[in-house]
Order: sequence, then C-alpha cells, then structure tokens
Amino acid sequence: MRLTEIIATPFDRRSALKGGGAAVAVSLLGAGTARAESDVFRHGVASGDPLPGGVLIWTRVTPSEDATPGSGAGAPTSVRWEVASDAGFGSIAASGNHTASAESDHTIKVDVTGLAPAREYFYRFTALGQTSPVGRTRTAPEAAAAPDRLRLGVVSCANWEAGYFGAYRHLAAREDLDAIVHLGDYIYEYPRGEYGGRNGSVRPHDPAHEIVSLADYRIRHAQYKTDPDLLTLHARVPFICTWDDHESADNAWSGGAENHQPATEGDWQARREAALQAYLEWMPVRTGGDRRLYRRLRFGTLAELSMLDLRSYRSQQAKSGPGWRVVDSPDRTIAGKDQLDWVTAGVTSAPVSWKLIGNPVMIAPLVFPPLEPATTAALTELIGIPESGIPANLDQWDGYTADRQKLLRAITDNQVADVVFLTGDIHTSWAADIPVDAANYPAGQTAGVEFVVPSVSSQSMGDMTKTPPRTASVVAETALVGVNRHLHYAELDSHGYGVLHVDADQAQMDWFYLTDVSDPKTGVRHGISFGVRRGGRIEPRSNPMV
Repeated sequence: MRLTEIIATPFDRRSALKGGGAAVAVSLLGAGTARAESDVFRHGVASGDPLPGGVLIWTRVTPSEDATPGSGAGAPTSVRWEVASDAGFGSIAASGNHTASAESDHTIKVDVTGLAPAREYFYRFTALGQTSPVGRTRTAPEAAAAPDRLRLGVVSCANWEAGYFGAYRHLAAREDLDAIVHLGDYIYEYPRGEYGGRNGSVRPHDPAHEIVSLADYRIRHAQYKTDPDLLTLHARVPFICTWDDHESADNAWSGGAENHQPATEGDWQARREAALQAYLEWMPVRTGGDRRLYRRLRFGTLAELSMLDLRSYRSQQAKSGPGWRVVDSPDRTIAGKDQLDWVTAGVTSAPVSWKLIGNPVMIAPLVFPPLEPATTAALTELIGIPESGIPANLDQWDGYTADRQKLLRAITDNQVADVVFLTGDIHTSWAADIPVDAANYPAGQTAGVEFVVPSVSSQSMGDMTKTPPRTASVVAETALVGVNRHLHYAELDSHGYGVLHVDADQAQMDWFYLTDVSDPKTGVRHGISFGVRRGGRIEPRSNPMV
C-alpha cells in the first residue's frame, strides 16, 4: 500500500521481563488452573474497578457438563466468596454467598465493600466442593491520601485468532502494577478464519460463525477467558475496562455498525443489547442502574481516571471523499451530550494532580496534509476537505471535530493542566501533544498529551501491508511525524503494551514490544519512553520507569 493510501484511507480491520514474578503468578492461580483445568471454575477469577473501600470480584461456575457458556443450561448453584488480607485466608475481611444461575450465564460479580484503602487483598470462591484459583487485588487510596506513585498496565486490541496474548503474560510477571487499564477490543466478533494475523489465523475462534446472538457473545467471551496468559493476569491485578467496537461489531455507532447487515443479522439494537449483556456478565466492570460504562475512579490526590464509552452514543462515521467536510458539523457527536458534559465537568474540576482519560480512539489530530484555513478556504469549500486537513481515520475524534473542540477548549479555557489521554484501537504506537489548533503548533495552546498503546495481537499496519518490520513502515512514520508536528512518535509495526507511571512531578509511558505474537512464549523488549512534567509538554525519556 502506498503511503498516501495508508494515510487517507480509514483502517479496514478485516483486510525482557522474565523470572520470578511469572512463577508467583502461576502459583496464585493454583496448580493446573493456568490452563483452565478446574471442573467448576474453568474461566478463572478476576477483579476490577478498585475503590478506597472496595473492589469487584468475578468468576464463572460450571455446575454440570451441559452448562457450557451460552447454553442456558445448568441448575442454580450456591457459591461462597471470601476476601482476606493474607494469601492463606487466615484473616477474612469480607465474605458472603451468591447464587449463580443460567440467567447470568452462571457468572458471578460481587461488589465487595468494607475494605481498607490502599491494601492488597486475596479472594476465592467455593462451589460444589471445589475452590477456585486464588486471586490477588488491591483497593485504591482514600480520596485525601497522597500516594507516592500510580503505575498502570495499559492494553487494547487482543484478537484471539491474530496471535497469542504474550503481552498479558509479561504484565503478569511484574510486581509493580496497581491496575490494568483495558481500552477496548477485549474480544473480536469475526467468524473463524476471517481476521487473523500477518500470516493467517494462529488459533480458531469459537463459535465458528460471526457472533450475533447473546449465546454467541457469551461463548466468545468464555473462550477468551480460557487463555492462560489472560487467566494469570486477571488473577494478579484488578482491571479497569471500557469497550470499543469489536465487543459488538466493527466500527459500531449508536444506530448500527459497519460490520452489521440488518438483512441477514437482524436488528442492530437487539445485537447491541446482546453484546452489552454478555460484556457486563463476563467483565469485572461496575455500572450504575442505567448500565452506563463511562465512569470515574480516583487514586487519592494524585490522579483521577475517567473511562469513556465512545461507541454507544456516537453519530455514524462520515464517509471519505466529497462528504469529508461533514466531520466539522456541530450536530455530530462521538461521546453524546451527557457523556461529553460529564467528562468536561470532571476534568475541569478534579482536585487531583493528574487528570487521566481512558480514551478508546485517538484524539490527537492525524491528517495529511494539514491545510492552513486562511489561504485554503476556497479549496476546502470546493472539494469538501475539512479545515484541519484530510483525516487518516474518520472513526477517531478526527471524524467528530466539534466534540473534540468543546473538550479541548474547556480544558484550556479553565486553565486545566496535566491531562493525559490513554488510547488504544489503532493497533500502533503514538505519543503526541494535543493541540487546540494543530496549524499553530507548537506556538498555540495544548490541552494535554496522548499516549497510544499498540495492540496485544491484532494486525498492525505493518502486518496489513505484509512488509518486513521496520522497513516501509519507517518511511510512513517519518512522514506522519513530519507533517503532524504535534506527533513526537509513531511506530506502526509492533505489538505489545504500555506501562504508565505517575507521580507528583511527572507522568511517563513506557512502551514494550513483543518479539513474535505467533509464538506463545514470545519475549519482550523495551521500545521507547515518553513523559511529561507537571505543566509541561511531551518529551522523550531514556529509560523505562521501573
């Protein structure tokens, strides 16, 4: 693919940390359970959404051989849960009983309360004479506390067929993480064999067809939770998750999806409802009575994390070509009015040092070429190019510039500093300042920085073009960074994850890249680091924050 085609065309998704930590992680899961060999607790345990006084804990029970995920079979089953301050469960901090039934696909999600802030806890479940693997979790600091630091693993885009989940294994080997931030595409909806890796599918999806029904989504979630590396990571660290499009269908929006055909796949709202129900059953996420996925978590006075849902309320994506100019319309939204008001109010009033935003799709402008409005107004009006230039991906905030400007202007007008967007979706790595007006960068205002992590396994741009790594992609990266001056880094080949470190003085993202996602034992290396000081702009760093 030519560089101009890569930049101007929206992505078509169809087309060194080894050692003792890993052994500890496996021992926490218990003998054999890293391969999901427990009869009753075949899908492991998980925790999520830590608060100062509590945390969610999750599991799924299999009460009988016919009670497979999505089957609707299996009797209601009594499950005992326990949370302790020690791995031997000598000091029980909270406990209770819960009934797992087919109504929730025999999943259990308990919002445990009454815990101490900033404490490590262990948890387990018991049912039908068997005990689950032991999970480890951690509560958040109390609101008035001033923790020394916060360290988050940051991931997105894990496609079962495209490769193994080595990123999860290497994150589980660390002993320094407070939580995992998962920015979406935790599962993929495609049928077997349709969307694999660079050289095809590494392992087959279940069910074999594209997932559409509630049973389908349950089966697919269950399959992902048999991955040994994901099992291990869930048992080691609490997750903070939001969804993107592939948890329902590719390029989803409020009224449909690119990968949804009503004539053959039925009503979109019914499919979305099935996807959401399965997601809420199978993921350790906390929602209110309205099942709203956007929410906020606090880490003392150091940081606040706002997790966004950029699929449920958005307008349909614009089409490339003569209709490009529609991206500037104030009638279009990516977040929906209520969510945009919510995140704006939160960021502009948060009594913390760092305002973190879990942002499923890239917010930094990514265009080719950026056009200066004063001298190109006639041209942009004539052929319909947006004033900011030709967007590379209309599924991102570039396709919804009015919402972006509202948020960025609110940040700068209220003189809010130290905003960090954590982003996934695009299967590549980026580091950027966020300009209010890209044409005036670096002289103009900036509203924060953005760190974009690569995919866990889903095809990168290098995979899509099938060019040797670090060859043609380097040319594209150089061109992109040269044209979009607010971009400080682009890497289009590698898979992996990020680790975000935040302390009173700085925020730093370290990128780690896997050797080969088609190898279940893949190694990992540190790729690069970028950071930002309080009140500053993005800058390169020489070493990872370990």
